[in-house]
Amino acid sequence: MATRGKGLYECTGLAERFVRDAGVGSGLMTAFIRHTSASLVIQENADPDVVADLNDFFGRLVKESDTWYRHRDEGPDDMTSHIRSALTQTSIAIPVNQGALSFGTWQGLFVFEHRVTPHTRQVMLHVMGE
Repeated sequence: MATRGKGLYECTGLAERFVRDAGVGSGLMTAFIRHTSASLVIQENADPDVVADLNDFFGRLVKESDTWYRHRDEGPDDMTSHIRSALTQTSIAIPVNQGALSFGTWQGLFVFEHRVTPHTRQVMLHVMGE
């Protein structure tokens, strides 16, 4: 999945298609992001202000500073990206019911990019069930 820098990128449709194509009626889908400076979150996908507020909050919570951290090999957002990833999740399990992911009404799956520059992120999906 391509990102354009810091922010949340919805990948709900990708996960839904994966489950549908797998033909599983009941089970569990796991999503795993193969990176240490991006994460996965389930969040509201109806109001874009939620995404904006989350971005703002994490910006205040983990301020970027190239003087606070030792690890900054890839720039001032290097260690802060790892911290943001540690505060969120790299793996999420979602129940499958009647062939569909069991999201709540306003829920969606997002890649949470913590780096300033664009990246290509690998999200692995796995489904088990019957």
